[in-house]
This record gives sequence, C-alpha cells and structure tokens, in this order.
Amino acid sequence: MNRIFKSVGIVGTGRCLPEKILTNFDLEKMVETSDEWIRTRTGISERRISQADIATSDLATDAALKAMEDAGVTAGELDMIIVATVTPDTAFPSTACIVQSNLNAVNASAFDIEAACTGFIYGLSIGEKFISTGDAKTVLVIGAETLSKICNWDDRNTCVLFGDGAGAAILKEVEEGEGILATLIGAEGWKGQVLTLPAGGSRMPASVETVKAGKHYIHMDGSEVYKFAVNIMPLATQRVVKKAGLTIEEIDFLVPHQANSRIVQAAAKRLKMDSGKIFVNLNKYGNMSSASVPVALDEALEQGLIKKGDNVVLVGFGAGLTWGSCAMKWSK
Repeated sequence: MNRIFKSVGIVGTGRCLPEKILTNFDLEKMVETSDEWIRTRTGISERRISQADIATSDLATDAALKAMEDAGVTAGELDMIIVATVTPDTAFPSTACIVQSNLNAVNASAFDIEAACTGFIYGLSIGEKFISTGDAKTVLVIGAETLSKICNWDDRNTCVLFGDGAGAAILKEVEEGEGILATLIGAEGWKGQVLTLPAGGSRMPASVETVKAGKHYIHMDGSEVYKFAVNIMPLATQRVVKKAGLTIEEIDFLVPHQANSRIVQAAAKRLKMDSGKIFVNLNKYGNMSSASVPVALDEALEQGLIKKGDNVVLVGFGAGLTWGSCAMKWSK
C-alpha cells in the first residue's frame, strides 16, 4: 500500500519559566566569579531557578497547557507526548507519562527522549514522522529541564551557565508546502565524555562514595564543547537548509540553542547572516538545555518576529555529543 506523506507543522507553542531569578550578582556571593566575567564569556546576566518542590514534569505540564491553548487542542486529541529532558522526575515512570497523567491525555502514547540540548529538535523530527505517515494526528513535543538540581554550585565554570524552564509545541498536519520542510539529527558519541553526569546509571550506580565525590553533578570540558559547537551549529544549519531546497539568504529567522553568545556570534559570522535574523534570549535564561529552543521560539512568536510564510530554522547541539536542525515554512 502506497502512503501519501502529509505536511506537518507547529500549530501552537507555550513556555513555562520559574519565577525565581538568579542574577550574576547573586552568584558573586556564592562562588568566586563576577558579573563582568560571566557576561563577557557567555552573554548571560541571569537565569531562572525552580523551587525545591517543583519537578521537571510541573514545568512541562504548564508549558504543554499553554501550547494546547494556543493550538486550540484538547487533551483528548493528543495521540503522542514526547518529552525531551536530561532531568526527568524519575528514571521511571517517564516524565512524559507523568505529563500524560497531569493532562488526562488518555489517548496518547508517552515517552521521554534524551538528547540533551538537542532534545527538542530530536522530538520534532520524531513527531513529524509519525504524523506525516498517518500514524498520529496530533503530537505534543516538550523540552523541559530543572538543571539547577544537577548543578554543582561550587563549580564556577558550570553553575553560571544553566537555568530551568520548559517549552512545548503542538504538531499537526498543515497545508502542503508549509510546516517542516526538512530535519537533520546526528551524534558524535565518541566525544561524549566532554559533557557528562557521571553517576546514577548502570555504569556508576549511586552510592555514598559517588555523592561525596560530586559525581551526580554536571561535568564539562568547556573548551572542547565550544570547539564542537562553533563548527556544528553553522554546518547543521547549512545542511538542513540545503535539504529543504533553500539557500541561507532565503532564511528569514534562525532560532539557535541558547548556550553561549560567542557560539551564536561565530555561527552568524560563518553563515554570513544578519544578527537581526537570529533570536537570542540567553542573557535572561542561560542554557536551559532541551527547553532552550522551544522557549526561544515561543518568545520570538510572541514578539511578532516570525510571520506566516517565513522560512525558519531551529538548530542545536548538546551532550552526547548530539546535534540537530529543522527547517520550516511557518504555517500559522
């Protein structure tokens, strides 16, 4: 039986950000650093931090409800829930199943994916395939993190970078020629040890010793991650644009992973893109891993920076090391 592949697009977005703001000046009182040092090297001025009793599923559920409202979709219409996160509530059940329960989305399958900062783009790629082949009609994709819970607040090289948040998108069939034009996802697993959370899995189960050694916190070789990022961000953008049958000049808006202002600037220079076409909000939120791209997308839409018919690219990189990109003709 021949299948007719459907065009799939984002028809609603939403975000959730904790109320608590941790500024660089607050960090000056916690660790040996300074506002000037952080801003110069990262572009970050503040980030959001969850309360102790708030879990990743709480942020994810709130972002999902906002995306559903934006799309005019009810919980009963959801066929699939994909949550991208490196900070799940528990190893099992999945955070997606907890969100499904919170929403009462009784008709939806639900699962987590773990591609770190690239997770939302991985989720879009998966959801798009299910709808385009007719195996689902409505897919909810969420990127959600509470990275503050796995940060070592004594390590000035990592604790200044990360924040908490969640962003969500609803995928549905759209008019032919609109929506997602191309996606690319990839990984370079042989470089994975440059960004890790060493303990808590089967390789290094949790123990008193692993806790005392700080093995349950983020460990990062910043220079190696930077070298990977400045190369893969423009490359992944160029490749997905070509796959979509477009040129860089035809891209109206780029929403990159919000990790470091120098990485974004380097990508813009290599792509020869006007900075006015590139959305940046990392000064307010820091690196929110899988939540970074969907939160940025939702804010860009709220500010009227993306219009129906615009060619939009999402691009990211993350632990794994993973990377991904998505080219769309905005359909809403």
